[in-house]
Amino acid sequence: MSISYPRQTARTRRFTLGVPRAFQIAPDGSRVAFLRTKAGDDPVTCLWTLDPATGAETLVADPAALSVAGEANLPAEERARRERAREGAGGIVGFATDSAVRQAVFSLGGQLFLTDLESGETRELPARTPVFDPRLDPAGRRVAYVSARTVRVIGADGTDDRALITPESEQISYGLAEFIAAEEMQRMRGHWWSPDGSTLLAARVDETPVQRWTIADPANPDSPATEIAYPAAGTPNAIVSLVLLKADGEGRASVSWDRGQYPYLTTASWDSRGPLIVVQTRDQRAQRVLTVDPLNGETALLHTGHDPVWTEIVPGVPARTGTGDLVWTIEDHQADTRRLTIGGEAVTPPGLQVRSVLGVEGGTVLFTASTEPTEIHVHRYADGEVTQLTSGQGVFSAVASGDLTVVTGSRLDALGTLTEVRGPSGTFPIESRAETPVITPRVELLRAGERGVRTAVVLPTGWTPEQGRLPVLMDPYGGPHAQRVLAVQRAYCEPQWLADQGFAVVIADGRGTPGRGVAWERAVRGDFVTPVLEDQVAALEEAARRHPAALDLDRVAVRGWSFGGWLAALAVLARPDVFHAAVAGAPVTDWTLYDTHYTERYLGLPEEEPESYAANSLIELAAKLTRPLLLIHGLADDNVVAAHTLRLSSALLAAGRPHTVLPLSGVTHMTPQEVVAENLLHLQVDWLRKSLA
Repeated sequence: MSISYPRQTARTRRFTLGVPRAFQIAPDGSRVAFLRTKAGDDPVTCLWTLDPATGAETLVADPAALSVAGEANLPAEERARRERAREGAGGIVGFATDSAVRQAVFSLGGQLFLTDLESGETRELPARTPVFDPRLDPAGRRVAYVSARTVRVIGADGTDDRALITPESEQISYGLAEFIAAEEMQRMRGHWWSPDGSTLLAARVDETPVQRWTIADPANPDSPATEIAYPAAGTPNAIVSLVLLKADGEGRASVSWDRGQYPYLTTASWDSRGPLIVVQTRDQRAQRVLTVDPLNGETALLHTGHDPVWTEIVPGVPARTGTGDLVWTIEDHQADTRRLTIGGEAVTPPGLQVRSVLGVEGGTVLFTASTEPTEIHVHRYADGEVTQLTSGQGVFSAVASGDLTVVTGSRLDALGTLTEVRGPSGTFPIESRAETPVITPRVELLRAGERGVRTAVVLPTGWTPEQGRLPVLMDPYGGPHAQRVLAVQRAYCEPQWLADQGFAVVIADGRGTPGRGVAWERAVRGDFVTPVLEDQVAALEEAARRHPAALDLDRVAVRGWSFGGWLAALAVLARPDVFHAAVAGAPVTDWTLYDTHYTERYLGLPEEEPESYAANSLIELAAKLTRPLLLIHGLADDNVVAAHTLRLSSALLAAGRPHTVLPLSGVTHMTPQEVVAENLLHLQVDWLRKSLA
């Protein structure tokens, strides 16, 4: 029996199930550990190993074989982490190993398990439940984890479970990442082992000053509302500090830095030379890299970064080479390039935009970078030379240790994903068990306007000019931190399905999106509206110029989610001459309701730059609506709360402007529910057809 694309993409979590991920390589080259579900429609993730000498795979931990209570008993912290990480699968969704990658620990249903990766034996450790974020110490003797906001340790043999430090009040936690760190800084963790396993560096988060919001479930009035600590723009953040804890419980020390001037802890790490932390000012124009004395917590300045607009948080830095040189990145304004630096010297050329640092081993740095923003390639810096390790149109990443490198990627000329182990014994693929989409996209990538806005155009399968011009569906995200126009064929499966419903689909990454250089990303500071809308219009016009027989510019719709939802609603409010209908999912309608770190980076503090907030608010434009607008919002969304849509709806109603609101009961920002995800696609298409008729 054939299956429809909406049903397939929903049940496969957008084809992420069955794809191998989260690789850990043993330093001696004996094994590679990774996560993967058994099939492309199986949502339960298992732990596997691969022998790099033969390519043989072994299933070492299967949740179905373990005695666990199941996903229903996940701790609240794990549910929140999955939401922040946009994790759609279940089972073993994360693991941590010792330095030799001989043992691995993970939590399952709030219980703690340890697996011997050599023998495949898995056993439960009698830890205090529910367990969150277990981390095996590098020597493999102890496991640190968080339970009830408390950092605890237990022996790898299951003995001596105890708390290292307990919170002083219900508003304080140890070992957890606060909301801002997880959602905006890409820091998902809150505790780090020393290399010898004797000491833990743990975050202390005090949410006392953070305002409280409540999220209710109107469909179930007998259920209590959930209270969250949400730091909206201009309001107090959580107070974040660090403490050093001896694993034997015999000592602790607070880490000292100027937290008044540098309130944000963006990242932390601990290598053989000691702990490194990065702190950032509230206006984000300065960051400091600090070394930490592991004995007394005193810090010393290693590096200071300044930028007149904002300083970037780049994944993987800071790090240090074997000789102790700092690995960092700089924004080279003259060359309009983010460049890799070692010991303060730029080692990558102008025009090569560094995306992330994947690892540092001795004097070798593995990193991702782009010369063409639709492509992301793996590069290696060693012995004064930069070498590109991947080729072709695609998006790639890698993990390396010793002589082994695991390369992952997706290409424009293939629907599947690439995962292979490269080593002395040759190259072995790691099988992807993801389903093959029932749709084969046919996408055209082009550059629009004088700015070369990267744009994708997807027409219906088999369309010919004799069939007549098509209504246009713009399908952007269009904002910071995310790209839609990438050289990845499977990224266009949903646009192809939408096109096959009778649309010409156009996707554009305008100013503010990543990968185009310093000036491109900073063009939206203080003003999302002008550059973002201009670039969407430029992409639409270029697509129509390339395909005059296909695109009907008298019938143009736009849809988007999150920032894309804001952009979709903005389009019909500010440019009804161009855009004739919009579907806005989880839109940020009032930027004073969105979080501090993201919003203040682009719009400043509300009390200092109120005009920026007013100029970018959809509420202020409500009376201008003359086009059909569908607002969709999950009522359980704790990122862009439903108040955004409700406030815009109220303003539209007050102005007498007809519109449609679709509330989704029990749905969060990522809409993981299979039935909801499937039917949302059908509903949007039906609504757009009627609105553009």
